[in-house]
Amino acid sequence: MTKEQVIELFQRAGENISDNFKGDNRMLEIQKVYFIGIGGIGMSALARYFNAKGFDVCGYDRTETALTQNLVLEGINVHYNDDVDAIPLSYKSGKKNILVVYTPAVPQSHNELQWFISQNYLVMKRSEVLGLVSKNKATIAVAGTHGKTSVSSMLAHLLTTAGIGCDAFLGGISKNYKTNLLLSQGSKYLVAEADEYDRSFLHLHPHLALITSMDADHLDVYGTHDDLKAEFAKFISQITPGGILLIKHGLPHETPNRVHTFTYSLNDRHADFHAENLRLEEDGRYMFTFCAPHKTIHDVHTQAPGLLNVENAVAAMAVAIMAGADAKKIIEAMASFKGVQRRFDFKIQKKNFVYIDDYAHHPEELKYAISSVRELFPGKHITGVFQPHLYTRTRDFAEEFAKSLDLLDALIMLDIYPAREIPIEEVTSKIIFEKVNIENKILCKKTDVVNELKNRKMDVLITLGAGDIDTLVERIEKKFKKN
Repeated sequence: MTKEQVIELFQRAGENISDNFKGDNRMLEIQKVYFIGIGGIGMSALARYFNAKGFDVCGYDRTETALTQNLVLEGINVHYNDDVDAIPLSYKSGKKNILVVYTPAVPQSHNELQWFISQNYLVMKRSEVLGLVSKNKATIAVAGTHGKTSVSSMLAHLLTTAGIGCDAFLGGISKNYKTNLLLSQGSKYLVAEADEYDRSFLHLHPHLALITSMDADHLDVYGTHDDLKAEFAKFISQITPGGILLIKHGLPHETPNRVHTFTYSLNDRHADFHAENLRLEEDGRYMFTFCAPHKTIHDVHTQAPGLLNVENAVAAMAVAIMAGADAKKIIEAMASFKGVQRRFDFKIQKKNFVYIDDYAHHPEELKYAISSVRELFPGKHITGVFQPHLYTRTRDFAEEFAKSLDLLDALIMLDIYPAREIPIEEVTSKIIFEKVNIENKILCKKTDVVNELKNRKMDVLITLGAGDIDTLVERIEKKFKKN
């Protein structure tokens, strides 16, 4: 079968779509859905999905955020104390029609979770429920230790702009649509991030799997990098027969029988999809020619800055082409893609000062983010504020983090954000800090960051991390927009 025939086959996938939950009779009577950890980015997308489908939705989260406030505005009841008495009475009777969804970030000791389990409710992990939802569509699953959110958001925008449409569960808030959930009436495609943490992606059986990266991460779950790569191999083995694997050129993989493999790259011509004629425009964005096995698209202009986002664009455009998107619509969509909140997110752009906020929390992501700043602002002094995420990740990659942070001119290092973890003895942000070789570096409490920045003269500032460092962003913006 030629590559062109494979692409035609993919465009016919998922013709018989339905809103029923295939293969799980437990779901047929569900009318209400309760989320424990509803403010998480993946959980909130599912909550929005069920709410849009007419289910009664409510839930708990530990902290009130802008995201949970928006859920409330959308008609979803959210409370912030772990208290069985706070569960609405309507959820304490008639449990036959109630689904309880939780995230692995919630400890098993959680009072509400334990109550639902003890009362024999239908309790499922977020990834398991997403797996059920995805069975209704021709699923495009975007996997990788980094790049998932940027690529899936680009792809969702491409399919939407092209008129093909998709349902999309995103790992960030799209700046084009102001949400992490897209719903498209009648579209057969579903775009979902396939999260490797806790082996969540093994609940998906996609028609097309896109893999961006397999760097070592989540070693608290997998133990070794080889074990992580073995789980990616399992994920690949779950691609629907006749389906497609699109993988970054050079990543290790074995293609299962009856699965067709394509590769993509930034500019390696051995890859099926790649960019040529790359040129940096005066506005700091790239223009390039997109090359596919069966067509070439000239003069593609990216809004998202940096070479990494050109590579992400190649991946997203490859899937859009395979789904039948028109070349003109692809050019239009890439030029209008605004990006994702907290993914190389420009907050201030003035002649004498630039402020960028980024979700980077892995050494490779830090390297890409800081290198992109260097690329866009050559010769400028770059100050980074970094909040490590997780004790285990800090312990496992201290050396690699330090090498990435050495790309900065000045570093302000915060304490570790623990997320789901309890402290590990002698593991603090200091073990990274001491390995950083630049001289201009300090340890700082999060509460002191804004005051610390007030006293600095900076060309470019970038805040980095996946924890609660985002709570500083608005305060930093207010301070430096005045000047």
